Amino acid sequence: MTESRLFDRRSFLIAAGAAGLAGTHARAQANFPSRPITLIVPFAAGGSTDIVARLVGQKMGEILGQSVVIENRAGAGGNIGSTAVARAQADGYTLLLGTISTHALNPAILKTVTFDAVKDFTPISLLAIVPNVMVVHPDFPAKTVKEVLEVLKANPGKYSYASSGVGTPLHLSGELFKSLGGVQMNHVPYRGAGPALNDVVAGAVPIMFDNLPSSAGFIRNGQLRAIGVTTKARVSSFPDLPTIAEGGLAGYETYTWNALFGPANMPRPIVEKINQAANQALKDETVKKKLNDVSADIVGSTPEQLGEHVKVELAKWAPIAKASGAVVE
Repeated sequence: MTESRLFDRRSFLIAAGAAGLAGTHARAQANFPSRPITLIVPFAAGGSTDIVARLVGQKMGEILGQSVVIENRAGAGGNIGSTAVARAQADGYTLLLGTISTHALNPAILKTVTFDAVKDFTPISLLAIVPNVMVVHPDFPAKTVKEVLEVLKANPGKYSYASSGVGTPLHLSGELFKSLGGVQMNHVPYRGAGPALNDVVAGAVPIMFDNLPSSAGFIRNGQLRAIGVTTKARVSSFPDLPTIAEGGLAGYETYTWNALFGPANMPRPIVEKINQAANQALKDETVKKKLNDVSADIVGSTPEQLGEHVKVELAKWAPIAKASGAVVE
């Protein structure tokens, strides 16, 4: 066989192999999903992010025809679970329910940065924006923002507040309250909102800043007393509950959000399929009602809109996070 024929044969085999591989990839994308999808929640079970993940994930599974399995990987303010997704295969079978912590605050407060919030993820859909709330144990001697400020000023350093972890939106909610109110409180970080709530309900810690969805049930049954929501406007599920700014702390505002991400460089057809399933799930009447019941503001977005949202949030919150002095090891 001549050298030219040998070269032609090799070229043909390489081209055929590439075509076969491309065909296999195309079929895999067309058949997606062919097995269960893992949705990593980078916080403990029972918190707001976990609630949103389970509500939306179950409906997405029905739409896609495969189970969406929720896996809680808590730690380091969401860093552990987020890093796992950033390093996963970009095949659509490992997703992240990211938050303002993972994609806006952590990059500013992590002592060691293990992922790039923009470059290491594929944005899929912004699901919901969630208000935070200040709650106290029923035995705490205050019912309004002004009364809380009075109690704290009269007893500097006596009281503590719980949060879902160092550097989380709930931690920064407390630090902003201290700063604007000129008061002192000790911060008690937990490994997620669920464990923190348990201790506040039990009376071990008197005050907490929490996502409203995870506190709503405790507020309604009287196990916690709500002092005020942290957003600019009141929320529909608790219309009589004032904002903290209304209650006497002008300029106060914090919130969180939940969004779907995958590892970087996910194939566009798979991104679109997951995006469509997520946005369709958000339109389901049962999902809408349950999210509205806990005051989650349903969004739904394109991948591009979520990508832009992350960049805006990074620019907004990075200075605030750094000014708090919070550091996650």
